[in-house]
Amino acid sequence: MTSHSSILQPVEGTPLVDLHTHSSASDGSLSPSQLIDEAVHRELSAIALTDHDTIDGLAEASLASQRRGIHFIPGIEISLTWEPGEFHLLGLGLQDIDHGFRQAAEDLGQMRERRNREITTRLCKMGIHTEYEEIMALAGGRSVGRPHFAEFLIQKKIVRNMEQAFDRYLGKGRPLYVPKEGLSFQTAVSLIRDAGGITVLAHPLSLYVAWGKLPAIIGSLKKQGLDGLEAWHPSARTVECKRLEALADSLGLIITAGSDFHGKVRKERKLGRTAGGLPIRMDVGFLFGEYR
Repeated sequence: MTSHSSILQPVEGTPLVDLHTHSSASDGSLSPSQLIDEAVHRELSAIALTDHDTIDGLAEASLASQRRGIHFIPGIEISLTWEPGEFHLLGLGLQDIDHGFRQAAEDLGQMRERRNREITTRLCKMGIHTEYEEIMALAGGRSVGRPHFAEFLIQKKIVRNMEQAFDRYLGKGRPLYVPKEGLSFQTAVSLIRDAGGITVLAHPLSLYVAWGKLPAIIGSLKKQGLDGLEAWHPSARTVECKRLEALADSLGLIITAGSDFHGKVRKERKLGRTAGGLPIRMDVGFLFGEYR
């Protein structure tokens, strides 16, 4: 097996970037403009906003990026129907968001609310009484997500921290875990491509697919319209990221890296850094015309 040189190997002059972040438009703690300010503070040259199933923060982030002089990449992270794990598809470089795209995002938002209300019902059945409005208040008017339920559990002193909340209650297979509703892969690909974007499989290990089966599955997805693989993500070990990168390279897929930054709700994830705390230094020219 030949060695594979990582895209994250430091090269003088290569810019610091981040291709996977979240704002308060979904389940992040910073507003879209605050996210841009933080990116400038961290000396990033380009940043993508990829909120969960919504494009509500893109306009604000775009204006802020123009004001602060940083390249902005409009994006989204779409939830797909998948078992046994979770399938999230990043759409990067969105250019022409039409009514159909907006309607699909609205439908996903409704699916998310149904899931949140089911989690609230399960809390009550466990004897932990709350109203959905209380969880909404914790979100501060932002889109409600599992981190807000985790915050509720912490405030009620049922768990000590966010990690424990997910390990005991909110993670897959736990009492408060409710599977996500989502779009089909083909539908999501069509929406992203029609908007002028590229499709990237986010944090591939969340598919819960054995390594031996992964090449065939990702190869099949490429034939159906997958453009890239987020080989570098903080939820994976660096050795796993290098293995994913080599797989993407062998399949001729674009290789990306991201922090999956959420702000204070996931304090361990730092803007502009990925697995192993490595800085994300890579050429993102494919998102500014070279790839199209």
